[in-house]
Amino acid sequence: MLQAIAGVWFVWRFVRARAPVPASRPAVTILKPLHGDEAGLEAALASNFAIAYPDFQIVFGVQKPDDAALAVVAGLRARFPRVDIAVVVDATFHGKNRKIGNLINMLPEAKHDILVISDADVHVAPDYLDHVVAALHAPGVGLATTLYTGLATSDSVAGRLAATSISHGFIPGVLTSRAMGNQDCLGATMALRRETLAALGGLPALADHIADDYLLGAKVRALGLDVAVAHTIPATSVTETTLADVWRHEMRWARTIRALVPVQFGLSLLQFEMAWALLAFCLNPDAESAVMFGLVWAAAALCGIAIDALLRGRQATRVPVLLLPLRDLLSFAITVASYTSNRVDWRGETLHAAALPQRAG
Repeated sequence: MLQAIAGVWFVWRFVRARAPVPASRPAVTILKPLHGDEAGLEAALASNFAIAYPDFQIVFGVQKPDDAALAVVAGLRARFPRVDIAVVVDATFHGKNRKIGNLINMLPEAKHDILVISDADVHVAPDYLDHVVAALHAPGVGLATTLYTGLATSDSVAGRLAATSISHGFIPGVLTSRAMGNQDCLGATMALRRETLAALGGLPALADHIADDYLLGAKVRALGLDVAVAHTIPATSVTETTLADVWRHEMRWARTIRALVPVQFGLSLLQFEMAWALLAFCLNPDAESAVMFGLVWAAAALCGIAIDALLRGRQATRVPVLLLPLRDLLSFAITVASYTSNRVDWRGETLHAAALPQRAG
């Protein structure tokens, strides 16, 4: 409970901090690897077309000529004819990580030296690039990343559970981790200079690893540079509509993180306070245990409501107060089950999390 309260404090501190102003506004290339037309894709991509920045290019990449995302891009190109875009269709295979392979195919079309790698499902504000560039221009910074909220594309229980895990678990967790000295790269936005990318071995150095964001951040820090969090919070589309979808998606995250930091990941079981309070009640179903479970639930709900208030004006699915015990139990079960196998299912491909490196070297 104290951890949850501390997380709210760190979110408050981040939101209330004064946003840095970019000293200049150099030209930027946004790299958008695409794969299919998922729910929310058009809205997410349209927000990137509507960015208020003087000179930017968007490079889209797919690996199949019949990819449904191409029709979405064509429609947006007609709506925003002044935006400089390029579309790459290339099935060349570069390694196990198909996202990185797609980016390798796209990179030759990038015109500018500041590269912003951004997921297809990211909804951004008009001042997104101003904040990212300002963070990247800070002294000693080699990579800028962003927090992000969860925006459910349906009102399903599964979608709300997945979204709250991001907005009310991931965001305070990342900020608490950074307060403890960690500088992880968050994959929804990864911005760096072309020369920095070349110094760490280029995109091919990431092509055989599932956790490309973690590895990119580690390699940047190995160069003696910092990973900064830009003062903007985009949203990511949460497309899950069934609990099975949530299980598969979050199991991929869980097994990847476990392979990277197994001890810390195991200890993370302690943070699921409602799961432990419910277990205590089941083992000893008396009034005291019931009151304790109620207090823990109320505390978690208040923390979620407080984060919603702090995120007001940003796109995010609000905390589902009545579903919070189910969310904790699901997270607990996924954490435990992640130890049963190293297999990771990713967009129809089966990979093995055990192959991930433990450090950047």
